[in-house]
This record gives sequence, C-alpha cells and structure tokens, in this order.
Amino acid sequence: MHGKKDLPTFAPHKNLTDIFQEQMQLNSRFRIEKGNAVVLSLACVCCLLLSSCAIIRGYRADGKAGPDIYSFKHHVHDTIANGTSTFSFPYARQQAEWIDTLHFFSQGRRYKNVTLWEALKGKTDTQGVLIIHDDSIVYEHYEGDITIDRLGTVFSVSKSITSLMCGIAVYEGYIKSVDDVVTDYLPELKKKDPMWQKLTIRHLLDMRSGLDFDDTYSLQLKGLRRLNAMAKLNYGHNLMKQICGLKFRCEPGKEHRYESMTAEILGIVIERATGMRYVDYLSTRVWQPLQMESPAVVNIDSRKHGVAHAFGGISTSMRDLAKIGRLYMNGGVWNGKRIVGEDWIWQTTDYSEDNDGYHFNWYNLSNIGADKAQYPGYYAHGIRGQVLYVNPYKRLIMVRMGKQDNTFASIPYVFEQLSNSGF
Repeated sequence: MHGKKDLPTFAPHKNLTDIFQEQMQLNSRFRIEKGNAVVLSLACVCCLLLSSCAIIRGYRADGKAGPDIYSFKHHVHDTIANGTSTFSFPYARQQAEWIDTLHFFSQGRRYKNVTLWEALKGKTDTQGVLIIHDDSIVYEHYEGDITIDRLGTVFSVSKSITSLMCGIAVYEGYIKSVDDVVTDYLPELKKKDPMWQKLTIRHLLDMRSGLDFDDTYSLQLKGLRRLNAMAKLNYGHNLMKQICGLKFRCEPGKEHRYESMTAEILGIVIERATGMRYVDYLSTRVWQPLQMESPAVVNIDSRKHGVAHAFGGISTSMRDLAKIGRLYMNGGVWNGKRIVGEDWIWQTTDYSEDNDGYHFNWYNLSNIGADKAQYPGYYAHGIRGQVLYVNPYKRLIMVRMGKQDNTFASIPYVFEQLSNSGF
C-alpha cells in the first residue's frame, strides 16, 4: 500500500528556553522610530507577563524538553482504581518472530520495503511494541525504561478514552443525545459567548467546536497568547475558569480543526451528566469491567478543583491500553457483557474520509493522506508516538509507546501496512 503523498513530518516542539531567547532576539532586530518602539516593547512585556505564570510553571515541572511519558509522577493526579478480577492476554503458542525480518513498509521516497524496526529507527526512543492477534500476544518487545506493568502517559490517546466514556454515558442514559448542546450540562456558559448555545457534544467529539484555541506554537506576539493558553490547559490550576473565558473563531460545526480544549470540555460534560468525577466514572465503567491488571492515573488541574485532564492526562500500561482496543474490536462487548452501544462503536470506527478521517476522537489512515487499505483499521494517537491501533478484519491490536517520535515514518501507517502484509 502506498500513500497518496509523502506523508508530512513534524519537527519537535521548541523548548521554552528557545522560545524566550528567540523572541528576545526577534525583538532586538526591530529598528523603528522611538514612539513605536516603546509601544512594541510594552506589548512584548505585557505578552510575556501574561504568559509567564503557566509557561514557567511548565518549565519548572517538566524542564525545557517538556513532559515525557513518565512525567506524571511529579504532577498532581488521581488514581483510576481497577477491580479484584483481572484479565490477562495469553501468549500465543507460536510467536511472530518473523515480524523483525519482514520487509513490508513503504512510504513516499524515504521508505521502500523496510522492516518494522528500520521504519522506527532514528531518535524515536521507542519503549515498547505490543501486538495481539486473535486475543493472544504474538509479539512483545520492550526496551528502555518500560516494563510489562509500568505506567506511561498516553497523552492524546486519552481523548479516545474520553470518547468511550461519553459513549457509555449515552448508553446508560446520562446523556440523551450527542446532539445535545453543551449548555444543557454546563449552564453557566449560557451567560458567556452566545456561540456556546450552538455547541453540541457531537461538535466536541469531531473537533468542530469553532473555539479560538489551538495546539500550535508561534514566536509571534499573537502566538505567545496561544502558547500561554496551551500552557494553562496543561499546567493551570483552574481549568473551568479558563473554559469560561474562551471565545469562538467561527460558528460550531463549520470546520474541522484539531485542538485539545474540546476533549477537556467533553470530560467535564461527562462529569456533570453522570454526577460522578471523571476518575470514578472511568474506574467503574472501564477499568473495572475491562478487568485491567493495574491501576492507572489521570492528571488533574489541582487538588482544590480536581478537574481531570480528559484531553491528555491518562497514564496506563501497554497491556491495559490494548484492552480498550479489544473492547472496540468486539463491538463494545467485553466477555459477553455490553459496555457501550454497538452503534457508538460503528459511528467511531466505520471507515470514512469525511471530517479528515477523524470521528468521535479516533482516526483512520485517510487522516494522513494514505490510500484506503484492503483491510483498514483505526487508531488512537498521542504526542511522542503513543499509538493504539485496531484492525477488526485481521483481529489485530497493536500498541506502541515511546519517549519520542522523531521518525519520518507514520507509526499508525506502519501498523496498517503490517496488518495487511503479514497477517
């Protein structure tokens, strides 16, 4: 399978020290009349002052490189309790050792019929790859600091888990419809921007909120404001206050644009609808029914407010993450018990190029411009290359966790081709 184009590569985010240094260097180049220079300097100072609190808090917490999959240990978090009954994937009698030598992956001009680890080589710092076929582990490779039961932050894979929680809340009747407006559950937003009363849960699930928020970084003055907003989302102590101050760039539903704030709002909607804390609903509806082997954790904004980072704060083990994939592959049923509606799974995973291949906080490969495979899968994806990939046609679940993803290869694309080539 070949992509429609040479798939894009994203440079690593600049560290916070570089951002400040480059901004100051940029300011020093300006040679303008004295009056304008004073205005510009004041604007720069104001911008930096506005940005300083959340950005510096993040720098102190995670250093210039930002958070990695083990940073959760020194962040405020809640425990997602598992139950007394656990499920373990058995090892297949025949392990898929052939995966290490199979030449299967091609992408653009850079990769021509290479192996799994040739595709992942470079500064990826892969910690582990887990492959489950027909409910049994056929391939398990750990390196670096990770172990079978060590927790790692899955970042935006958390959005896909939050989506699952929303589906369960719909199935249980706590949420009447995904077409309900958000203000039905967060009435305090009715007094804010009128656009809030047009924003639906479906808009949140499909990243069509219209909110003036994004996950990108810029060294321009306007960009510093956005950088500060993203820093507040990750390191702020009062997320609901931040949400109440949000504005809209366009009417909800008008366009698809990926940004993390929508998943955070969705998490709070789930709390209000169910009357339960995010961590407790996740524990009782997912972690315990899916017989997770280890407790997990989710970052929160503060002990005072206790708002979970529904957008990217869950840390779990690779094997337990695979169980989310097993639930989806089995149409929302876990060992004979329905957890979430079958229609929810279908709406999430049915292959469509609409909405840039992004549906209910899950992706298919059309999102990165790849051709539809003969047997297409779907996946959840987080920064630094955290991937949960599911291929129901091949009865495959693949998980990758790592500290970095500085490879030109798209890891979900690697898994898609492996599914269609070797199994």
